[in-house]
Amino acid sequence: MTGLKPLSDLEIARQAIIRPIEEIAAAAGINGEALELYGRYKAKVDPALLTAPRPAGRVVLVSAMSPTPAGEGKSTTTVGLADSLARAGHKVMIALREPSLGPVLGMKGGATGGGYSQVLPMDEINLHFTGDFHAVTSANNALMALVDNHIYQGNELNIDPRRMTFKRVLDMNDRALREVIIGLGGPTQGVPRQDGFDITVASEIMAVFCLAANLADLRERLGRITFGYTYSRTPVTVADLGVQGALTLLLKEAIKPNLVQTIAGTPALVHGGPFANIAHGCNSLIATQTARRLADIVVTEAGFGADLGAEKFMDIKARVADLAPAAVVLVATVRALKMHGGVPKDRLTVPDLEALQAGVVNLRRHIHNVEKFGVTPVVAINQFSSDTAEELDWLLEWCAAEGVQAAVADVWGRGGGGDGGDELAAKVAAAVSAPSSFRHLYPLELPVEEKIRTIAQEIYGADGVDFSVPALKRLADIEKNGWTGLPVCMAKTQYSFSDDASRLGAPKGFTIHVRDLIPKTGAGFIVALTGAVMTMPGLPAAPAAMRMDVDDAGNPVGLT
Repeated sequence: MTGLKPLSDLEIARQAIIRPIEEIAAAAGINGEALELYGRYKAKVDPALLTAPRPAGRVVLVSAMSPTPAGEGKSTTTVGLADSLARAGHKVMIALREPSLGPVLGMKGGATGGGYSQVLPMDEINLHFTGDFHAVTSANNALMALVDNHIYQGNELNIDPRRMTFKRVLDMNDRALREVIIGLGGPTQGVPRQDGFDITVASEIMAVFCLAANLADLRERLGRITFGYTYSRTPVTVADLGVQGALTLLLKEAIKPNLVQTIAGTPALVHGGPFANIAHGCNSLIATQTARRLADIVVTEAGFGADLGAEKFMDIKARVADLAPAAVVLVATVRALKMHGGVPKDRLTVPDLEALQAGVVNLRRHIHNVEKFGVTPVVAINQFSSDTAEELDWLLEWCAAEGVQAAVADVWGRGGGGDGGDELAAKVAAAVSAPSSFRHLYPLELPVEEKIRTIAQEIYGADGVDFSVPALKRLADIEKNGWTGLPVCMAKTQYSFSDDASRLGAPKGFTIHVRDLIPKTGAGFIVALTGAVMTMPGLPAAPAAMRMDVDDAGNPVGLT
């Protein structure tokens, strides 16, 4: 019936028939002993108690072109693709990150997919879920409370409060907490020092949480975290303080992956959530490996565009897990490509083939970048109702001319077990079966400075890299402390290949500016802060929270 307002994501989710989680677990091959219920529709899975050994499943990585405010629908495509693969008879499981409350209440409004390609219960996943983020926040802040108490109680480790590299965290966008002074109020209130807050998803404990192989590895990695330096400028670790056991205790339940389901009933593990613009942007390694034990194909996602999340998946997570993606999917939309071609957001629904042709340079660079890892991507064109047949046909023909497989997917409107992703699923299944020659972008033996330059030039298209004076000093410290063999995690705006968010498309003639380097010795990588990227985001002028409420029956309102 025409003229009716389409249902919102929340309305679609509320109307969906959701099955008891025990049924989803049984279908996935999860035995009852390994299942820990969190209500009727959520559960944690204890990998140590799984009893169904099988060959490790193949991994399909979903990434995207550079994101725009128009939205690309990467999570929606991830869910829709998995549902379509399951519909075609494949044994499939999804591995996704958990949403952060900061963006949920800020700009995004939610992160569980959309339309008829969602993971459920979407409201609970978006709001607190099983408490994993609270556990990470508590562990992070417990560490800093113990550090400051150690300084107050005599400072046996000789910690220099001026050289602290670890901050407290909060799972919220709150710019007022970026820089704070603590310990004011007299001798009994602690030792005054400058401090600050990061968002929880930028915490090294979140990165450790998502890269640990098991509980023992989690404890060891927590112990390796460097939180600051002594007055003689030697690193101080959590193991030096002797509190890695306490932090592991706070995380022992959270480290178990969370089992939920899609609207179509495909099992999904939603676990961990580092941002890809300021962290490594992948769900937990434990969830991915657990899914590989249970399914033939695991569909997972890396945050933001392929220059960020996918590069970090390839060069950080894939190294740690010793896995190679069997296929990579690049999500693109006509709307976003037109925005990269110069069209303002309020005119993206107007047909404009010329702008599409101008903006496709962004997708081309992402395609070529993925190929540098030895994998030819499949392009998923996520269809919007405003897309014209002429625009979609032109984009399909362009992809064919570039030598890549592509398919239009209407998984928002025809997902949930429908046929909207069938063509995409067939092309991805063929890619999974085809031989590939996966490789990392750089060897770990390269100096840190050269690793950064390789990423900037090969992936971003930069002419070079400019290191600030503080960053150069950090490089010297990294070499002195023996950390040069670690991979690099670039912290950069997600909106551009450059470190200037306003430069859309595929910019040329720019330099990446590295303002600081932060060794994450527990996670096992070096964070390179570029441009003006913030580790504690702020809220937009009109936060998504302004649309949210709860009705008299306790049902959420305004989540998208």
